[in-house]
Amino acid sequence: MNKKIVSLVSTAMVLPMLLVGCGKKEASNSNPEDGIKIYIGSSIFDDSLDPIKGGMSNGYPFTNNALLKVNSDSKYVGDLAKEWKVSNDALTYTFDLNDGVKFSDGSEMNAEDVVFTYNTVKENQAHNENVDLTYLESVKEVDKDTVEFKLKEPYSPFLDTTAQLGIVPSDAYDSKTFDTQPIGTGAYKVAQYDASQQIILEANENYFGKAPEIKKVTIVNMEEDAAFSSAKAGELDVAMVGTNYANEKIPGMKIEKLETMDVRNVGLPVRPVSEVKSPSGEMVKVGNNVTSDPAVRKALAIGIDRKKIIENASNGIGQPAVNFTDNLVWASTDNYEDNKVDEAKKLLDEAGWKETESGIREKDGQKCTFDLYASAGETDRYNLCVALAENAKELGIDIPVKTATWDEILTLQNTSAILWGWGQYSPTVLSSLYNSELFLSGGYDNVVGYNNPEVDAKIKEAINANSQEDAIAAWKEVQGLADKDHSNLFLVNIEHCYFISDKLDISKDTQIPHPHGHGTPIVCNIADWKLK
Repeated sequence: MNKKIVSLVSTAMVLPMLLVGCGKKEASNSNPEDGIKIYIGSSIFDDSLDPIKGGMSNGYPFTNNALLKVNSDSKYVGDLAKEWKVSNDALTYTFDLNDGVKFSDGSEMNAEDVVFTYNTVKENQAHNENVDLTYLESVKEVDKDTVEFKLKEPYSPFLDTTAQLGIVPSDAYDSKTFDTQPIGTGAYKVAQYDASQQIILEANENYFGKAPEIKKVTIVNMEEDAAFSSAKAGELDVAMVGTNYANEKIPGMKIEKLETMDVRNVGLPVRPVSEVKSPSGEMVKVGNNVTSDPAVRKALAIGIDRKKIIENASNGIGQPAVNFTDNLVWASTDNYEDNKVDEAKKLLDEAGWKETESGIREKDGQKCTFDLYASAGETDRYNLCVALAENAKELGIDIPVKTATWDEILTLQNTSAILWGWGQYSPTVLSSLYNSELFLSGGYDNVVGYNNPEVDAKIKEAINANSQEDAIAAWKEVQGLADKDHSNLFLVNIEHCYFISDKLDISKDTQIPHPHGHGTPIVCNIADWKLK
């Protein structure tokens, strides 16, 4: 198989090149060794940095490389592996490792470390929900530079897995220490970790790639408002912001709106109100008597004006979306026009939803209204919900907007509309959204109760495909079938916004489309960043 395989990499792509930058202060500019200070959100402080526990698998780890990575053209390229091949039956994956790679402690990285990393995760799968090795039968060292994986059955997203899992040293691994001080092969190493405050990175002198120009990076933890104020005071070189700040001006900084594969969609429960038995045997209330009507879901899909919603919600930042984004090779490119208000109204009329003096349609005494929840504290999401609700009024659909914590959303997601954020390289996200077997299985999988046997069959076909080409074709069919049911109302492919110092070049040409998770993805190419 060609070394540069079309990417299906997971939201959690592992890139070796990370944090670097430039400062506003004269001391920083006159001496690059002083490094830069950046704010990229707080999520990096919330979880372990240990790859064995899933650390940074949904972002971009700066300490531990994986076997593969994705480039700016969304293609697989080697990272720790220089080449690889897949057997004709898609059960055996063989990786040849790069020569002369060392960990940050100076020890050699070889096949033994790869085998140790994968076996440790496999044996402790409960501690790593981000990297799924359930399809892995075995991994063995062929020689010190070659690793062979055997799968239980064909699993086309396995290459995604090999781009998610950073490799740790077998001799030096310590479960507790690696939470904050992982040893890896990446461009940087953690010099200091102050819990909930800052992470100070230093360039790894043993890095096998091109040495980063910026030798020190300080990642700070603060609230977004405080970060904006710090940026205005000249104390930050990179500051993540929401779209509500995008029209602000900061002397010496410019706003960058970076391409993502991060979409916002509203999950619309497709079942009428009922009680069903969960896999654990509990009776659970599910469904919604308004969103369960296909006419309501389709009327929203074709009747709303996404461009106007984006203008009202986020200063026009973001691209209208009716499905996943075109920068994913497995994503559907089947688009349709929206803002077809008359057609949407006719559809509702024919389905029995009649206009009333109040402006809210009714059918058999049921008002055409349903609650829509945004996660508490996320201004961008709340604004998007409000803009959607305002737009839907023209169709005669009433959507009260509310907020809830994520713990509360877990109790509401099977009966109410929720604004979700999805976006990753791996097409397994489609299984999460549409696989009927995942309904009520826990977490955020198929919360709307979608059930389409044809879609289920295509998902299995895609996962078990013997080639990436066959897998991509099947995933596109999954979307073609599921999109007709409009169980998810796609709204916008968002853009991630950052204030960047004028004296810092973040090498936009080597940035890759950001997966879900505002903040961390900007460091995907940090080893390429330069001071001007």
